[in-house]
Amino acid sequence: MASAAEQMASNMNLGAFSKATELKARIWFTLGALLVYRLGTYIPVPGVDATVMGEMLSQHGGGILGMFDMFSGGALGRMTVFALNIMPYISASIVVQLMTSTIPSLEALKKEGESGRKKLNQYSRYATVVIAIVQSYGIAIGLESIHGSVGNAVIDPGWFFRVSCMVTLVGGTMFLMWLGEQITSRGIGNGTSLIIFSGIVANLPHALASLLELGRTGALSPVFIVSFILVAGAVIALVVFIERAQRRILVQYPKRQVGSRMFGGENSHMPLKINTAGVIPPIFASSILLIPATISGFANQSGEVGWLQTIANALAHGQPLYMAAYAGMIIFFSYFYTAVVFNPEETADNLKKYGGFIPGIRPGTNTAQYFDQVLSRLTTVGALYMCVVCLFPEILISRYGVPFYFGGTSLMIIVSVTMDTVTQIQSHLIAHQYEGMIKKARVKGRGR
Repeated sequence: MASAAEQMASNMNLGAFSKATELKARIWFTLGALLVYRLGTYIPVPGVDATVMGEMLSQHGGGILGMFDMFSGGALGRMTVFALNIMPYISASIVVQLMTSTIPSLEALKKEGESGRKKLNQYSRYATVVIAIVQSYGIAIGLESIHGSVGNAVIDPGWFFRVSCMVTLVGGTMFLMWLGEQITSRGIGNGTSLIIFSGIVANLPHALASLLELGRTGALSPVFIVSFILVAGAVIALVVFIERAQRRILVQYPKRQVGSRMFGGENSHMPLKINTAGVIPPIFASSILLIPATISGFANQSGEVGWLQTIANALAHGQPLYMAAYAGMIIFFSYFYTAVVFNPEETADNLKKYGGFIPGIRPGTNTAQYFDQVLSRLTTVGALYMCVVCLFPEILISRYGVPFYFGGTSLMIIVSVTMDTVTQIQSHLIAHQYEGMIKKARVKGRGR
């Protein structure tokens, strides 16, 4: 019976999909936009020797450069027009979001609704330009100082190269920002997340081939490779379970009488996610911890070895200090970012404004305290979950040389974006089915 019901539901979804022309247009638009992005990751920055860049990244791939190259889909290693990827826009959005909770004028804009949201998005775009200019100038200066076995990374260093490199990289970032917004409005899913997702997924076959090559050469045993694949599947299942898990808080609305009729009195639920912060904590934590390793790597290349090397060795992948600092930063950023994106006082005030209340909890301050208590417990569980998901792959990466793309952060991004995109597709299918039912009901009503 259950299999027959599932088969019938799948047939209905397939039938609805075949008739949902708008949904198919959105999916094709999304695929086309992502194809444009992938093509752009192979357009090189003028005046840069890609061979030297590949040699440099192979030497320092375990640092922050390797992580950003993973997010950019290999564009940083090839030094293409999308080398900065969309990370400046993400950083600017997070900065504006943090400032919104601390600056009263920005907080007032947030409460204005759609108009305020548009202004905050505009501020994020301005901040993206500033961050991209600073990062592109740093990359241009850094490229001029890179020397490989076949020569310099920059063919003709100077201000002309710096300006052209900055214009190219900033233009690539702004184009990706615009492309992400177009995917969000005219396609399926969140455009920014899908761009990062496609960059990671594009290099997964190469990472899997590298893993199998380690098994072929004898560096890893076949038993370990099979066990690793099973563990990766278990981690994905855990991520799916936690990301879909919710704490539903019962909310009641009082009855009110309008004339001779009674309205209201319904019960609803306010869902609170276990992992409210998403993938932001591990990204922030890994970025901060990889900075010493990256700086020490460039210092070794220039012949300057000192206290930076000592710090980098202590914070290397798999070291006890690295694991402790990584876990501590994940927990800290989990609480910090959750406090930024969810305001218990504001939520309690909005609930009180619309007449809702939690059974057994007085509206106002007591409701805010209840939200804060529940959210603190959920954040603790979410932070511990992220520590397990992110630290266990770090052990495999450090001890067995497993490729970077099988890290906990990349797996969380892949699973989260996939689930969000599938949910939006299902929402479009349900909306299309409802529209069809309404049209049929209207036709029958006219026929009568």
